[in-house]
Amino acid sequence: MTVVTLGVHIVDVLARPVEFIPQGQDTHLLEQIRITAAGAAAGTAVDLAKLGVPVASAGAAGDDELGDFLVMIMARHGVDVRGVVRRPGEQTAASILPIRPDGGRPSFHVPGAYLGYALADLDPALVTGARVVHLGGMDVTWGLHDPAFHELLRAARAGGTLVTMDLLSNMPELMPGARAFLPYVDHFLPNEEQALLMTGASDVETAADLLLADGPSTVLVTLGSQGSLVATAKGHVRVPALDVPVVDTTGCGDAYCAGFIAGLLDGRDVVASARLGTAVAARVAGGLGSDAGLDGMSVALVEAAGNERTEGTEGI
Repeated sequence: MTVVTLGVHIVDVLARPVEFIPQGQDTHLLEQIRITAAGAAAGTAVDLAKLGVPVASAGAAGDDELGDFLVMIMARHGVDVRGVVRRPGEQTAASILPIRPDGGRPSFHVPGAYLGYALADLDPALVTGARVVHLGGMDVTWGLHDPAFHELLRAARAGGTLVTMDLLSNMPELMPGARAFLPYVDHFLPNEEQALLMTGASDVETAADLLLADGPSTVLVTLGSQGSLVATAKGHVRVPALDVPVVDTTGCGDAYCAGFIAGLLDGRDVVASARLGTAVAARVAGGLGSDAGLDGMSVALVEAAGNERTEGTEGI
């Protein structure tokens, strides 16, 4: 496979617009309810597949009905799911997301099978044979906090594989474990809160530089409505967000990662790839769920849509 996404697999149930939780047995009518494959590995895999990038995903689901749905919907979107193991007696991780009218997304989450996913569950050939390996949620896949897995990543990179990494949580106690992966990562894509928690820095520029010193060649800090910061040894570049109507921010980070990876595979530099990631995230923000707005899309179509929205603005 061109890309392997490795890590967290979640089923999301989303509803919008939710302005309040009804009292007692009352019913509140909504415009839309969706169920999607999500999580820092599964969500990114689906977005890549919708962009036309050959992708396999590896991780863990339970042997329950939610796990059946997860592997079915990923396969339907074109993801190779042979690397998703089913763990007997465990629940598939799931979230319920009542989406507010402004796109905000409080969540109810049940961690599940991803917590126990370990190196023994993984075919090493998936990692060493990929052009890009995307680590999705290493902060919560504790079974991969294993020197043998770090060595597998080192061997893959020595063979020419690029390694990208995104996180799932904003829990301070999980950040040191995630930071231990950075010597084996080429491109790290945290959000602002994660970058600050990992480093103790007071601003994103300092945080990005501290994270670069741990080994990655690029640190891309996503900043929500403020776009993203791309940091390399050459300095910092700000990539602005696109001005789009926001329906739901669920999965925008996964979409940014998918667009960034697609840009690298298309031969773009890291800043141009970040711009493509921004355009993919903007598409997803305009609909409900982590894969919204990408059906029938391609890298070229997403880029064209992004260019239309930024025409006449100063380039970076």
